[in-house]
Amino acid sequence: MSWAAILSALPILEKAFVVTLRLSAISVTLAAVLGLVLALVREYRVPVLAQASSVFEELFRNTPLLIQLFFLYYGLPSVGVRWSAEACAVIGMSVFGSAYMSGAFTGGFSGIPRVQKESARALGLSPLQIIRHVTLPQGLTRSVPAVAANVIFMVKETSVFTVIAVPELTNTARDLIGMYYRSDEYLLMLVVAYAIILVPLSVLLTLLERRVRRGTFGDD
Repeated sequence: MSWAAILSALPILEKAFVVTLRLSAISVTLAAVLGLVLALVREYRVPVLAQASSVFEELFRNTPLLIQLFFLYYGLPSVGVRWSAEACAVIGMSVFGSAYMSGAFTGGFSGIPRVQKESARALGLSPLQIIRHVTLPQGLTRSVPAVAANVIFMVKETSVFTVIAVPELTNTARDLIGMYYRSDEYLLMLVVAYAIILVPLSVLLTLLERRVRRGTFGDD
């Protein structure tokens, strides 16, 4: 184990670390927003859109992210559509993740007693008011565990970005190994870098889940 090799690679891995964080944050945010819209469309059975949402979710949940990235980065240029590697990564991960987020939110919405919505309609609330005051507060709360699991899953999946040459952690570590033949050092740095991201994130999401569970169900 060469500590000199580790120290010399730190600035390079630091840049890759920032890229991974940035792409993860953007992708998770977009996936959550799109997934929420898809879930609401299905929950309220919007004509045509509800069926399209179901097809979308099944298609992207059952298609490997790797294949989607290949299509975006290598396939679309053949028809004149070109995006940067990072743009393809964000689009691919956001769409892929939204299918999982949609399932998480749908599960949360399905746990809301139907009588509550019927009561809200009987009180004269509009559909938008029902969404704002009944569906979203309870549905989002019930969705927290599944959404948290999807966030962790999506951050891990950023390692797939290496196939389209995005300079994230996995791709950078692979390049360093190819140049300097220091597998042990750079793989150790890769593991530590992901742990620095995922362990605190996992702890924070677990604490959020427990707090929401206590507030909703009154248990520990």
